[in-house]
Amino acid sequence: MTAVVESGFSTESGSRGAERFRLFAQPIAVVVLVAVTLGWVFGTGLTATEATTLNATSLLTALRDHVAMTLVVVVLVVLLAVPLGVLVTRRWARFLAPIFLAIANIGQAAPALGVLVLWFIVTGAVGGLWVAALPLAFYSLLPVLRNTMVGLQQVDPALIDAGRGIGMSSSAVLWRVEFPLAIPLILAGLRTSLVLAVGTATFGMFVNAGGFGLLIDTGYKLNLTKVLITGSVLAVALALLVDWLGAVAEQFFGPKGLR
Repeated sequence: MTAVVESGFSTESGSRGAERFRLFAQPIAVVVLVAVTLGWVFGTGLTATEATTLNATSLLTALRDHVAMTLVVVVLVVLLAVPLGVLVTRRWARFLAPIFLAIANIGQAAPALGVLVLWFIVTGAVGGLWVAALPLAFYSLLPVLRNTMVGLQQVDPALIDAGRGIGMSSSAVLWRVEFPLAIPLILAGLRTSLVLAVGTATFGMFVNAGGFGLLIDTGYKLNLTKVLITGSVLAVALALLVDWLGAVAEQFFGPKGLR
């Protein structure tokens, strides 16, 4: 019995230690990756064509556009998926759960580029941030919706009954008992949506929304290897960075007793 307990404790401690090491090492790895790439790109000299794309102004503009798309997508996902997840876990609305999950699954299963271009054609818009953000939010909806539902459904019914037993209203039980216990799973879903949003935001250039996808597309079409690599590496670095921020949020915003 002692051996089993010690083994479980050792495994749990090792897992926590690995997670803490990753939280410390991941941002450092991102900084090193970006520094090495930019050092190589600018240190080996640029052609006149490359210099028109790879400069401080264009890189900062691409970063701004990419981050803006990601933030708008995440805000839209949270504002839509979390309330829907809460709604369909209420007893009187559970019959709606398969419908909303099916819709979210369609968004996840459909190719992101196809959804984006189809939305662009249907709306007849000239392009821009919102034309890219709305279909990409639809694509990134499922992880937060599903995790919100699962997080609320896995709360021990005895805790809910205890809350009601001491006189809490249904809304008080939801916000003071169910929701805090579901936060870890909701944050995990949000973390997945963040990474999806960063990755799919590279398609924003197809609807004039900018981002690092513009660098990737320019480098590919004009056979500019340094431009292509720079755009790709910066997009990967941003995805790793937001994944790290999601991990930090899970550590600091989850219930203290579950950390």
